Amino acid sequence: MGRIFGTDGVRGVANGHLTAELALDLSVAAAHVLAEAGAFRHADGHRPRAVVGRDTRISGQFLESAVVAGLASAGVDVLLLGVLPTPGVAYLTAALDADLGVMISASHNPMPDNGIKFLARGGVKLDDAIEAAIEDRLREPWERPTGGKVGRVETYDAAVADYAKHLVSTMPRALDGIRVVLDCAHGAASVAGPLALAEAGAEVIAINDAPDGLNINDGCGSTHLGPVQEAVTAHGADVGFALDGDADRCLAVDAAGNVVDGDQLLAVLALAMRDAGTLVKDTVVVTVMSNLGFVQAMRASGIGVRQTKVGDRYVLEAMNAVGYSLGGEQSGHVIMSNHATTGDGILTALHVLARMAERRASLAELAGVMTRLPQVLVNVPGVDKSRADEDAVLAAAVAEAEAELGDTGRVLLRPSGTEPLVRVMVEAETAAQAAAVAGRLAEVVRERLALSAS
Repeated sequence: MGRIFGTDGVRGVANGHLTAELALDLSVAAAHVLAEAGAFRHADGHRPRAVVGRDTRISGQFLESAVVAGLASAGVDVLLLGVLPTPGVAYLTAALDADLGVMISASHNPMPDNGIKFLARGGVKLDDAIEAAIEDRLREPWERPTGGKVGRVETYDAAVADYAKHLVSTMPRALDGIRVVLDCAHGAASVAGPLALAEAGAEVIAINDAPDGLNINDGCGSTHLGPVQEAVTAHGADVGFALDGDADRCLAVDAAGNVVDGDQLLAVLALAMRDAGTLVKDTVVVTVMSNLGFVQAMRASGIGVRQTKVGDRYVLEAMNAVGYSLGGEQSGHVIMSNHATTGDGILTALHVLARMAERRASLAELAGVMTRLPQVLVNVPGVDKSRADEDAVLAAAVAEAEAELGDTGRVLLRPSGTEPLVRVMVEAETAAQAAAVAGRLAEVVRERLALSAS
């Protein structure tokens, strides 16, 4: 069996790769590993406790039952949170002083997929060593507790209200009736999202907020911005936000329906936090895929930019290492570590709205602090990606392209972490120049790294 845990928990087709049996076994193994690592407290008669939440996929129901069965059979008490965003589960893991949090979701993936993510005490992601230990302990023989030593299972009905109250408590000001469209992707934030924005003072027009177990992410949410663009212009709203299925990311559109991506949202928040004195070391953490226009805008504003490998886990690692308070990705994962341990789409929307209220400015005006350079990404399949960093001719071609672009563009050539291909990304002053340079470099990659080459 290959490695089960990916970069964001365990994911796969529900009842295909991700079965009830696997969910149960993972939960038992997680309970054993965390107990032996001292992550469960046993002093003063304390019983280990876990909180479990899920998104709206129909498969989440049977996977939730399997996870709960595994935990309770291992002697862990369980609080069922019901449908709740991933950052809500992370928050309540800490707020309820739970030893373990479990979120059942495949985020922005299509409905047939699902996933399981474990969170340690405090609502933080398990580290790689703990995940590896859980895999190693799958289906091992174990002594099962009996009688009063098995876990109890209860429902925690205040989960959505508690999470929404927490979100509103982070706000520096009321939203003064700003009209907002919120695309809930028929997902985990269908109740919590509109509730939090309304309690913060916004006039909320919720769309795609009627999950039926089958329609999560279906032509809506952060991966399909057409519905929120149409709704913003149709309702004359000031702004729109689109969440994904578990609401750990969001993208936005301005009053004219123009897309505002994660880089632009980060730019808005970075300036707001700098002005408020909450941007630690006046630095924001992003990945190497962030637009050069973002980097230029931040540096022009006196804000440092720390760049990491692609993936929100690398952003979070860099933030935690130094204590930075803001980081994220172009895709809309934004981490505000003063208030959350993970990306939180609702929190992001609230604080962007707070900046609009503070400045009495439109999102278009605020996002205008940065100019997105045209960006072209070409995926080159069928090549030996392991040689991408070694080929001298390819390195020379990249150097020539970088010299041509100068300070007005950049080249990023990197092997995919999950697929047998090389990604060529070029930014330039014009889309035509970016496409031309990317096309030339992609051809060199094909010629030099072809699998049949000697």
